[in-house]
Amino acid sequence: MASLTDEISRRRTFAIISHPDAGKTTLTEKLLLFGGAIHVAGAVKSNKIKKTATSDWMEIEKQRGISVATSVMGFNYGDYKINILDTPGHQDFAEDTYRTLTAVDSVIIVVDVAKGVEQQTRKLMEVCRMRNTPVIIFVNKLDREGRDPFDILDELEAELKIAVRPLSWPINIGAKFKGVYNIYEQSLDLFTPSKTQVTERVEIDSVDDPRIDEAVGEKDAAKLREDLELIEGVYPEFSSDDYLAGKVAPVFFGSALNTFGVKELLDCFVKIAPSPRPVKAEERMVEPAEEPFSGFVFKIHANMDPNHRSCIAFVKVCSGKFERNAPYRHVRSGKTMRFAAPTAFMAQKKSVVDEAYPGDIVGIPDTGSFKIGDTITQGEDLHYRGLPSFSPEMFKYIENTDPMKAKQLDKGLQQLMDEGVAQLFVNQFNGRKIVGTVGQLQFEVIQYRLLHEYGATVRWEPLSMFKACWIESDDPAALEAFKKRKHQFMAIDREGRDVFMADSNYVLQMAQNDFPKIRFHFTSEF
Repeated sequence: MASLTDEISRRRTFAIISHPDAGKTTLTEKLLLFGGAIHVAGAVKSNKIKKTATSDWMEIEKQRGISVATSVMGFNYGDYKINILDTPGHQDFAEDTYRTLTAVDSVIIVVDVAKGVEQQTRKLMEVCRMRNTPVIIFVNKLDREGRDPFDILDELEAELKIAVRPLSWPINIGAKFKGVYNIYEQSLDLFTPSKTQVTERVEIDSVDDPRIDEAVGEKDAAKLREDLELIEGVYPEFSSDDYLAGKVAPVFFGSALNTFGVKELLDCFVKIAPSPRPVKAEERMVEPAEEPFSGFVFKIHANMDPNHRSCIAFVKVCSGKFERNAPYRHVRSGKTMRFAAPTAFMAQKKSVVDEAYPGDIVGIPDTGSFKIGDTITQGEDLHYRGLPSFSPEMFKYIENTDPMKAKQLDKGLQQLMDEGVAQLFVNQFNGRKIVGTVGQLQFEVIQYRLLHEYGATVRWEPLSMFKACWIESDDPAALEAFKKRKHQFMAIDREGRDVFMADSNYVLQMAQNDFPKIRFHFTSEF
């Protein structure tokens, strides 16, 4: 039997993040392909064959070609057990991605060679920096015309504020793209544009090997040697300690669509990426190798299976060994629970698991007892933190258009809000329900899912609102006075906390000046 420490050291749990369209879902698929988890890539977009990507399985994702929910996929690769969390790149779902980053040990960022670093990628990198998460960068779409690789490296350093170190190097790009020299393993991989066959590798002894000239031509071989000399001169030697400390990001080049450069990325990744790390709870630091099990819920997903109206809570195992049917404690409620059918995922194919180790993600059927951020332990009172709800930036009144379906609407709203897709407020003045999100697309997703999953029809009514802020005060009289004076703008959230709905920045600043005893918060964690 493998010991707990063996199981921990062979696990790699990471998220793939990027701007929309940089090729993240395609990369995820190709990694699954190498792991033997799928046998045919779903990147076929021809009219004859309609297959959709393995990791995008919600109906609306298939229609719009974007990932809106984080998918969790596990597979074995050699001696390693790999858990990938594919995150939505679309900025309207940034919050889901922020939460996912709390459940991973490292990150792969995908950057489009033509577009470079985009705003969304910068924001996500900030979250990685806050947590010192190690980052590997994959520069994608080299078979298309793009920018000079040295320019891309400069931009990565400037925009992502992290030192970079190329571990592979392209020979030309776009139409003239011939392949990649793997600096990490000192080998040469030739490119043939094909979605089905994997790279052809040329055996070489060193960068001066004449076989390189034969393979790519003298001119390109000379340019490659010149580039490599420049890289060695400009960038420090790769140090895995600096990578693990989040100080330097290794960079790989390739084309995910053509399955090129992906295996090189994966082979290097499993060697250098961190196994599950200690996790900070409010009470203390929790080591993965501790015997007692503990974990936290970082995501809740309604209707994984449209035939059963069930929710699934995704639990990241932080320490010890999770076992099916063992009694565990739900810290927030103090109840003891047993989980008869915990599942592990391969996109939407899920299978019941008997045990899971630190780094693994387990799906637990949820009948409404879990919230995002809940901790489950073998008995100890631990609270894992770091899953904030951000103040929404867009607001609309939600109106039921079919009074006969009020019950379905309430249930649907409750489950979708539990997922953390959006936030629900009730206006104290007129009792109307307000939905707040960070992006326009979420309103469409909510409306679509309420109709298709719960049979409830709703319409949105515009509401001009600047910010929702949670308020509190040590002086009850001051709080009362504020609520009286602003009664038209007061709402409560689902936890029953007071929320002030400011309709402009000016109104918010005036309120902050006029009521010095009130504290205004822009995330729900305070």
